[in-house]
Amino acid sequence: MVTKQRMRIASDKHSKNITQRGSVAKSLNPKEESSPVGPWLLALFIFVVCGSAIFELIQKIRA
Repeated sequence: MVTKQRMRIASDKHSKNITQRGSVAKSLNPKEESSPVGPWLLALFIFVVCGSAIFELIQKIRA
């Protein structure tokens, strides 16, 4: 009896996917979207860009 009830609940839960036809989410469990670049790599990139800009300004002032 318990397995029939579980099957009925699962069937009701997933039957909505059949009627939506194309607008169904890829997963029933929502996932947090993460950026493709990690925070350390982003910090390194900003450090290199800002550092090179500062050195370039110092060279322009001396010359």
